[in-house]
Amino acid sequence: MAMLDGTIVNVALPRIGAEFKASVTDLQWILNGYMLALASLILVAGSLGDRFGRRRVYVVGVIWFGVSSLLCGVAWDVPVLVAARVLQGVGAALLTPGALAILQSSFNREDRSRAIGAWSGLSGVATAIGPFVGGLLVQAWSWRLAFLVNLPVAALCVFLALRSVPESRDETAGHPNYLSALVGAVGLALMTGGLVEQSYLVAGLGLAAMIAFGVVQVRSADPLVPPELFRNRTFLVANLLTFLVYAALGGVMVLLVLQLQVSLGYSPTASGLASVPLTIIMLLLSSTSGKIAQKYGPRWQLVLGPIVIGLGMLLLRNAAPGSSYVTGVIVFGLGLAAVVAPVTATVLASAPDHHAGVASGVNNAVARTGSLLAMAVLPGAVGLMGEDYTNPAVMTSGWQMALVLCAVAAIIGGVLAIGVNNDVLAAAPDQPEAPHPGDCLHCGVEGPPTHMRSGPQHANK
Repeated sequence: MAMLDGTIVNVALPRIGAEFKASVTDLQWILNGYMLALASLILVAGSLGDRFGRRRVYVVGVIWFGVSSLLCGVAWDVPVLVAARVLQGVGAALLTPGALAILQSSFNREDRSRAIGAWSGLSGVATAIGPFVGGLLVQAWSWRLAFLVNLPVAALCVFLALRSVPESRDETAGHPNYLSALVGAVGLALMTGGLVEQSYLVAGLGLAAMIAFGVVQVRSADPLVPPELFRNRTFLVANLLTFLVYAALGGVMVLLVLQLQVSLGYSPTASGLASVPLTIIMLLLSSTSGKIAQKYGPRWQLVLGPIVIGLGMLLLRNAAPGSSYVTGVIVFGLGLAAVVAPVTATVLASAPDHHAGVASGVNNAVARTGSLLAMAVLPGAVGLMGEDYTNPAVMTSGWQMALVLCAVAAIIGGVLAIGVNNDVLAAAPDQPEAPHPGDCLHCGVEGPPTHMRSGPQHANK
């Protein structure tokens, strides 16, 4: 639900802009208000899950997300919509790390890569189909329906979580470091606000606050982000890769929808259909990608995948009047399928099990921060100011320049991935082989594993 909503709004932006006579800066805040709250709070939310119960925090987040979605759906101007989007981001921060940490704490280590592959694939699909679903909803009635549709989904999520999800927690977890969370949130908010409003003094203050956040983590007896996580080279490199790839992905997915509607005259639904090849590729290949990484190691998928993503972005420069963009979307999707499941599994496998929640939170925060900063910087960097996005010629020029910048970021991420430990997903030697889907009557078809440990060991393993 959270990942779908992170992109479903993109396709509604032109209609929101038209109804509220919004500028590019207004549209940036509608997107970034959500991303800012999500990226700022996801770390402390992961720690809350570790301490108070991952399922409990997850359910609270789903309910919060549903209520704030209602507020978005009834917003009457841009400031109210931005405020509601910030609240929506808080709910997303509570539920997002919990979902992944629940998988990490519930499945046998040997099966986690496949389970996380399925989770990552569905997450990627949600991101990819967001514009398509948004287009259908916008054309069916209004952009408001893109938010209101979350209400029945939230109710279903709460029901399923309470019925089927085991509770787990880290019994050794201390109290979350709220001071660290505040310093980090303020720093990220100032950096984002400064970049969006092009106030380098404010952005500089934000950077100083982020440096202070790092110093607090190193010196704290109970840090929000344990510094030892980043002493693991694979954890560090995988998160740098995540930052660069998701920065590129966030910029491209937002601007693609604007380019198709503004410059090529597509309807909301037609512009959403541009993501269909991505959806199909992610559905077909993500689980297989996780299996390959488990068997042969993730390094070369993490090297080649971002490079393929970059090539796909360069091919997407053809999404201009009179040209086809389908080849670029397909290449882009192949690279994305190669990366998403292995990088998530790599991050979690390189962290101790008892830090599952915070490791998931770090990776999610890194991904969201990448997208957030990309959307704060890209429009100004490529010359899209004020209401310039409504001019097809200016929009096309900015779109093509943005693709080059995003492609470079993705390719750099692939080069960095050479430093990943290729054995990180190998099973621990003292763990017995777990059954695979198809080995029992409960798993009649090949798919994500359903075998879960029972008993008290769920809490920390």
